[in-house]
Amino acid sequence: MVLLVVIVIGGWEVYLRHTGVTISYDNGKELWADKRAMVYEPADKATVFLGSSRIKYDLDIDTWERITGRHAIQLAAEGSTPVPVLVDLGNDPKFKGRVVVDVTEMLFFSPPQPDDRQVEYIAYYKSRTPAQRASFVLDHALESQFVFLDSYFLSLNDGLEKLKIPDRPGVFVFPSFPLDFQVTSFNRQNKMMDKFLVDTSLQHWVQNNWLFIMNMAKMAPHPKTDPVPGIMASVKNAVDKIRARGGDVVFVRPPSSGPFLQAELHAFPRAKLWEPLLAATHSTGVHYSDHPATDHFVCPEWSHLNPSDAVVYTKALITELPPAFVR
Repeated sequence: MVLLVVIVIGGWEVYLRHTGVTISYDNGKELWADKRAMVYEPADKATVFLGSSRIKYDLDIDTWERITGRHAIQLAAEGSTPVPVLVDLGNDPKFKGRVVVDVTEMLFFSPPQPDDRQVEYIAYYKSRTPAQRASFVLDHALESQFVFLDSYFLSLNDGLEKLKIPDRPGVFVFPSFPLDFQVTSFNRQNKMMDKFLVDTSLQHWVQNNWLFIMNMAKMAPHPKTDPVPGIMASVKNAVDKIRARGGDVVFVRPPSSGPFLQAELHAFPRAKLWEPLLAATHSTGVHYSDHPATDHFVCPEWSHLNPSDAVVYTKALITELPPAFVR
């Protein structure tokens, strides 16, 4: 029986590698907590990145660390607002570092939900046990060797979720994404696989997901009170606390393109949100459209850069950030 299990698992591993699947780490609360513990490195040795998925794709960490000599601590999370993490760092008296915050307007200026991913990550980091830390070390040792351990795309649950079963009336099922759209490295950077970059059907799959999400956002009921003033106040308070301890915060707006960009320009005009955010927090802002080196990118699925463009964007971002963040 043991031999049979070994043969089956080994065959599955060989098959996946033959089809081009590569090592990808589980992009959950355990990996996030491992990076959250690193934010206390000296400010001149590390930079913390917050945001949603765009900065995870668009910041090429190898390029950043090679040019700046600073450790990039990636704390962004897909489909989630970074404001809770910024507030958490502001309330942490031990944190005195420098923070780069990705502003994806649809997420940044929406109040976090009870099941928000980054809220869950913060709670896990603060309560994780020695046994959970030891389990993470063991998991890392195995994940670094076997591609079939990708629980996000290759687990039984993921396979069941991708079955073409009609949704029951009134049941919302978040759309799935193709395996080739996301490979997560141990430093939490996301990359598109080569197959995704040449297969327009995969790109259309993700584009249709964005259209679905944008349509859902249009149909959602408007909140009784405008959440933006409260979000602005929370962000300003967090930034002020970090600066009072010797740290600093800048905001960046990574590229988007196509229908996604047009929808963002219509729903979230700069004059209404981006400029007031910078004014309220007295912060530097690096908007991709303000710089010739970054204003021309075309995202394969309208919202994230391909790996080669991420290198170019990262090099440009290094020149656009305040010197204290990159020297």
